[in-house]
Amino acid sequence: MTTKSILKESSMTFLENYLNNASPTGYESEGQKLWMDYLKPYVDTFMTDTYGSAVGIINPDAPFRVVIEGHADEISWYVNYITDEGLIYVIRNGGSDHMIAPSKRVNIHTKKGIVRGVFGWPAIHTRNRDKEEPAKISNIFIDCGCSTKAEVEALGVHVGCVITYPDNFEVLNKDKFVSRAIDNRMGGFMIAEVARLLKENKKTLPFGLYIVNSVQEEIGLRGAEMITQTIKPNVAIITDVCHDTNTPMIDKKIEGDLKMGKGPVIAYAPATQNVLREMIVDTAVANDIPFQRHASSRATGTDTDAFAYSNGGVPSALISLPLRYMHTTVEMVHRDDVENVIKLIYETLLKLENNHDFSYFK
Repeated sequence: MTTKSILKESSMTFLENYLNNASPTGYESEGQKLWMDYLKPYVDTFMTDTYGSAVGIINPDAPFRVVIEGHADEISWYVNYITDEGLIYVIRNGGSDHMIAPSKRVNIHTKKGIVRGVFGWPAIHTRNRDKEEPAKISNIFIDCGCSTKAEVEALGVHVGCVITYPDNFEVLNKDKFVSRAIDNRMGGFMIAEVARLLKENKKTLPFGLYIVNSVQEEIGLRGAEMITQTIKPNVAIITDVCHDTNTPMIDKKIEGDLKMGKGPVIAYAPATQNVLREMIVDTAVANDIPFQRHASSRATGTDTDAFAYSNGGVPSALISLPLRYMHTTVEMVHRDDVENVIKLIYETLLKLENNHDFSYFK
């Protein structure tokens, strides 16, 4: 591995297209198609499951199976209630933040195509500033320019339609990637780049590698729970995002001291298998890859938990990407961290052996 950028122009084109495409929880299929099209030259075959998790496989006949994983879905909203006046009230699909909704533009996904709308909000002149009511699920609403419920329904909008934000990818100040859905479409991008590097560097692995893009993480790790039962992996390395805690209003005593630009974050938690985790730490040190540490007292809250506790226990580890403004439309990560997560997973795979023994009791 060299010190120059490992992200090619074609990589960045894919990343932009992949992030700009809507992939709400439960409706990930179009994003999965983009992902599989990009990954196709670098794997031997694919598998998918009933709910849409996608897996690119290298050495599919090998009995020892190693997973690298990210999740494909993004937070969104559901249409929940349409008033007689044509206003739309919503419920969450995943951990959508009601505080950022007012004045945001939205896309309502219908069988007739995208219907545009806005989260309306009363003008500051009309609100009682001494008793101002904050945004909450019960008072945020979407206006799609209709005056009646019948007009809204004529557009194809009905209860259960999913709603996403249209905010797109951009590079801020040369090396900060900003977009909605970096959590965790960036994970799918990073594991795809690992597969690309293995192919382009002509690396032969002594095991089967399963590059997994799971669905429905945002509502409880559901896609990972399903796909791990299908793959039955021997090892799993998960990537997701974690909080950059160096922005205002975050308590480092609770959330830890993590900062974008300082490297991948290696998790310490009951679900992370100690021998595998220390191999990853040693790999980072040996390859001069900067890294940070983060402790979780119980669950990691990521697909790591689903893989670790499946199939009688799977040695699992979590490598996270420090991110600012999680679950907003301006999620931000540092390009250097993206590249270093890719490098760390890549170099760790090269250290893994067939039938690698992760026992504590050798």
